[in-house]
Amino acid sequence: MQQNLQNKKNLVQDVFDQVYNQYDLMNDFMSMGIHRLWKKNLINIMNPSKNQKLIDVACGTGDIANLFLKYIGESSDITCVDPNKSMILKGKKKLSKHKNLNWIEAPAENLPLSNNLFDFYTISFGLRNTKNLDKALKEAHRVLKPGGRYLCLEFSKIQNSNLNFLYKNYSKFIPYIGKLIVGKKEPYEYLVKSIENFVNQDELIDLMKKNNFKKCSYRNLSGGIVSIHSGWKI
Repeated sequence: MQQNLQNKKNLVQDVFDQVYNQYDLMNDFMSMGIHRLWKKNLINIMNPSKNQKLIDVACGTGDIANLFLKYIGESSDITCVDPNKSMILKGKKKLSKHKNLNWIEAPAENLPLSNNLFDFYTISFGLRNTKNLDKALKEAHRVLKPGGRYLCLEFSKIQNSNLNFLYKNYSKFIPYIGKLIVGKKEPYEYLVKSIENFVNQDELIDLMKKNNFKKCSYRNLSGGIVSIHSGWKI
């Protein structure tokens, strides 16, 4: 499934080239820090054990990898993948004390990795930025081991009409917050549009099933502002 907005030439790359240096700070401002709780929820649902291998795609500056390490310690290999070189360099610096992290610059649709490698695949606020959802999901399924689990944390569709009204109006201010914090509002105009255009919870379940994931389910957080989708490779 092609995503029209993300297929505009160099759009997503240019967005993250502009925001990477203030990426973590802006996430805290936009979500009032709640994105950290959402990510902890993702790790708690995962419930990993020592020596299990994680690939975190669209890893940004490494928040999920960092939480995974806090949960199980240094006993596992983690592969962090992001298409943006500047974001990876910032993540490497942020997590430089950890020696069991592998960093790869690549898009979710074309992972330079062998089949059947990982126990867990996570993608946090990154699936919506891919050019082709089916290709990203196919690659996720390919690199997971049989019995491996796919977990996607992403902005979703709010279930409550009152909350949706408040969120829509708050979203109008996000580009201006971006202008204040980052110095540019255009990347955050893209952010708002990408959230509005993204598939809903049930549509993503259908895409996961289409791409061979089994036992697919999702859990809404914060009334559906975000959701965590889960599927298994069997």
